[in-house]
Amino acid sequence: MDRPDMGRRGFLAIGAAMAAAGLLAGCGFHMRGNADFAFKRLYIGIPPGTLMGADLRRNIRNGSDTKIVEDKADADAFLDVLSDTRGKSILSITAQGVVREYRLNQRFVFRLTDSTGKELIPPSTLLLTRDLTYNEANTLAKAYEEEQLFRDMQKDVVQQLMRRLAAVKTI
Repeated sequence: MDRPDMGRRGFLAIGAAMAAAGLLAGCGFHMRGNADFAFKRLYIGIPPGTLMGADLRRNIRNGSDTKIVEDKADADAFLDVLSDTRGKSILSITAQGVVREYRLNQRFVFRLTDSTGKELIPPSTLLLTRDLTYNEANTLAKAYEEEQLFRDMQKDVVQQLMRRLAAVKTI
């Protein structure tokens, strides 16, 4: 038994999907695609066993045609990490002197040089902050939330670093 309204529904669904795609394209939206780096072989000065090193390597491998090399002699460019620090400071306290909020921060300082030592990106700092409310009754949950916030900041650092590396046009 053929239902004539099923064909019309399918046509309307396809039309709605095409209209949505057109609206998204019109507003400047585009999905994250491959980064086009000016260098094709990159040495990363972060140990691959660290979470930051693993995240960055995975993003470069999956998001570009650049190859990560383990020997500096084989690289077109060197990513040097000058510092990567995390911090936690008290943001507010109650009248009784009990901590109410913390401010978490991550500071990542890096530079990019080519194989001759010429700076492609001078020493640059990525600084991220997050605020964390605190309650002594939920100590374990807040410790987990703190770790998740630091993990999210690390992912943000990797994404910002990818954009900065993609901004280099010539080596």
